[in-house]
Amino acid sequence: MKLLIRNLARSTTEEELKIIFGEYGTVQSCDLVLDKATAESKGFAFVEMPKPGEAKAAMKILNGKNVANNKIRVKKAESKKA
Repeated sequence: MKLLIRNLARSTTEEELKIIFGEYGTVQSCDLVLDKATAESKGFAFVEMPKPGEAKAAMKILNGKNVANNKIRVKKAESKKA
């Protein structure tokens, strides 16, 4: 299950996200979205967790949690329409 994490502090790293989400299960991948011009975080990321139960638990517990003084929002990522 792919999760969208929004409202991240610009200083939050992929490693930090892997650790935070890893507490709730296996993290298959973590993609922090970067600005092409500055290579700085755009403040959101995608985390993929292979087990839906673990992903749902992480989503429920981490949505609204403070990470680096930012209240993050976690929801299921919508699949891109072709």
